[in-house]
Amino acid sequence: MRHLTFSWQGVVALLLCIGALTALPLLAEGATRPLTDGTASLIFIIVIAAALLSLAPQPPAYRATVLFIGAHGAAWMLLSALSGNEGAGTRAFFLLLFACWLLAWRCVTELSKLQPVTTFGKSTLQLLIPAIFGAWILILWEAVTRGAGVPFILLPPPSAIGARFMASLPILGADVRQTIFKAVLIGYIVGCLSGFVVAVLADRIAFLRRGLLPIGNMVSALPIIGVAPVMVMWFGFDWPSKAAVVIIMTFFPMLVNTVAGLAASGSMERDLMRTYASGYWQTLLKLRLPAAMPFIFNALKINSTLALIGAIVAEFFGTPIVGMGFRISTEIGRMNVDMVWAEIAVAALAGSIFYGIIALTERAVTFWHPSIRGG
Repeated sequence: MRHLTFSWQGVVALLLCIGALTALPLLAEGATRPLTDGTASLIFIIVIAAALLSLAPQPPAYRATVLFIGAHGAAWMLLSALSGNEGAGTRAFFLLLFACWLLAWRCVTELSKLQPVTTFGKSTLQLLIPAIFGAWILILWEAVTRGAGVPFILLPPPSAIGARFMASLPILGADVRQTIFKAVLIGYIVGCLSGFVVAVLADRIAFLRRGLLPIGNMVSALPIIGVAPVMVMWFGFDWPSKAAVVIIMTFFPMLVNTVAGLAASGSMERDLMRTYASGYWQTLLKLRLPAAMPFIFNALKINSTLALIGAIVAEFFGTPIVGMGFRISTEIGRMNVDMVWAEIAVAALAGSIFYGIIALTERAVTFWHPSIRGG
């Protein structure tokens, strides 16, 4: 006899459905567009059926598919019911939404059990799990802000931010060109490259190593809000002053990490290179730099976020009438918080893409490292 598969998420989802039934209706009385009994019944049926099927003995792939359809189908119907009914969500509404979230949690758990045999399947699964997690952050955000009637000025719903994003693509594109493709990219390349070169020189010359590293630690602690106005005074209001801030912020992390990486190779490996009559530069290129690559890529990943933050904050202290920092500081003064969140979304997307490119490059370059082979 095949036994039921225990799922605490499914059990709690069923209990939440019972609680929602005792607390009906889903929308407050006097809602502009009341929810019909048929639609409310259909939502309950979908959630209860998905929760019961999650307890039935079946393959993980089938169970994950059922949970995915049930959780997201019911959540979409609940969010659709809020259209024109902002602030009308009741306790039953949020109990049912929380039940859907638990089913989505169970779906992710089942997906994590799968072991695809193809590379495409593994890549799809690696993208699908975080996509579901991120989607539910937006779903809960949308439901809380619209269902509970959170004031727009405090926190706009993702739907409003998305609408403003699509309506402001030319403005956002100009800001990205000014901030990312000029200040961030140029400052990042110059800062990281100069930090790497100086680190190699410091490794070769003891005077530089002993003198620069303490200064690097001190400069790394300088507040950006103190450096940015000075750079604006020195290099003007356009992107060069923001690139200068990025260079300062990225130079010393690269310097410190590269110096530490160059010292990471073992003494046995260095002795072996000396037995082969290798000089300093041969040892550097064939042993010490490869061993330092994890440290160098660690600095590159840290700098990818520091560069974006530095350029945006620097634009608060003077810039032409374009740029992500300028737009954020201007629109928040006008109370256009949806535009501010649209800029934040663009910055987050650009930073994630930038970080992802560096991480993929790291996997290709340091494929031999245990952290990469183990992943």
